[in-house]
Amino acid sequence: MSSHDEPESQHGAEDENLPEHRKDGALTPADDPFADPGLPAHEYRRQDIDERAAKRSERTVALLFTVSILATIGFIAAYVAIPIDRIVYIWPVGHVSGLNLALGLTLGLALFCIGAGAVHWARTLMGDEELVDERHPIEATPEVRAEVFAEFRKGAAESQFGRRKLVRNTMLGAVAVVPLAGVVLLRDLGPLPHDKLRHTKWKKGSLIINESTLQPLRPEDITVGSLTQAMPEGMSPHDEDFHVEIAKAAVMLVRLQPDDIKDRKSADWGHEGILCYSKICTHIGCPATLYEQQTHHALCPCHQSTFDLSDGARVLFGPAGHPLPQLRITVNDDGYLEALGDFDEPTGPSFWERG
Repeated sequence: MSSHDEPESQHGAEDENLPEHRKDGALTPADDPFADPGLPAHEYRRQDIDERAAKRSERTVALLFTVSILATIGFIAAYVAIPIDRIVYIWPVGHVSGLNLALGLTLGLALFCIGAGAVHWARTLMGDEELVDERHPIEATPEVRAEVFAEFRKGAAESQFGRRKLVRNTMLGAVAVVPLAGVVLLRDLGPLPHDKLRHTKWKKGSLIINESTLQPLRPEDITVGSLTQAMPEGMSPHDEDFHVEIAKAAVMLVRLQPDDIKDRKSADWGHEGILCYSKICTHIGCPATLYEQQTHHALCPCHQSTFDLSDGARVLFGPAGHPLPQLRITVNDDGYLEALGDFDEPTGPSFWERG
């Protein structure tokens, strides 16, 4: 029998949905294969019906939060006590930094216990009854608002946040203590400067050494209109900390006609028209040693800050925030120029705790 001779009954149901068999263009509805079965009956947890089990869960959550607190304290203790160069052997990893290992383990344990405690609290003590919330317009009606607040109060009650004081207090303690780990890490932003930025190698009696010849300077070595770069005695370019110290102690000496000095304090701190200023620009620390002989101006080549050396090195132009600090000088019994002390203010760029 050919396919054309098959009984019509085998295709009757399918043919009803063909275009030529439709009535008014409608399809024949079929049984709904995706019928909503509804929610299964709510199953109560052991903690919902047995207070002893709830107490055990409460103690477990409190223990996790307490371990988090202890781990955070361990993090801080390890950061303070373990030397940064301590190396330990851990099988099978090998040799690792003891400090990094301790910090990673303690901080990881602190964060894990907070998360585990919160999850265990939610799964065993907080309410878990399934609720159906039908879709509603975006703008809530007063009835819906009242329902939301009622649900919030119900959820707060079901969380037992007020009732389970042990869980609440240990959780608050863990969350309050764990940020201390991040605060302690701020210590690694760099060594604290303390008062290092306020002091240089200059002290009373320090000879002024020519930076080029490394010889002490006499007043006659500095002529009117000249600029000489200098540093304190006792420093050598071969010193390990030379570049750190010269960045604060480098000076320049200029000699002006005494009548050309406008600032009386500046004249008193000099010697026979010889003035000694820090050569470190107070903007970002470039050497401000481009000297204009006729105007007595010192120019910084980086951002064109200009200082009037005849008037206390005050700023005439540019982004520098304050004048170049001046060093008080005199001549010793041997005829050499020397300092009468350190600068009375920090040299170089401004910084946040500058007085």
